[in-house]
Amino acid sequence: MRDALQFIQILTSISLIVVIILQAQGQSLGGLFGGSDSMGITKTRRGLERTLFQITVGLAVAFLGNAILQLLIQ
Repeated sequence: MRDALQFIQILTSISLIVVIILQAQGQSLGGLFGGSDSMGITKTRRGLERTLFQITVGLAVAFLGNAILQLLIQ
C-alpha cells in the first residue's frame, strides 16, 4: 500500500510540474518565477487556459491529499 501511494505521489508531482510549465509557456521567464509583466492588468481565463488552471488545482489537491494519507498510514 505504501509503495502504491509513493508511486502515485511521484506521478502526481511530475504531472503537476508539467501542467505548471504549460501554463507559464505563454509568459516571459520572469513570470515563471513570480514576476509579472502585465502591470496589474488581469484577464479572464478561457478555453485551454481555464482547463489547465482547473487541472492544476485538482492535481494540487490530489498531491496534498496523498501526502496526508501517507502520513496517516505511517
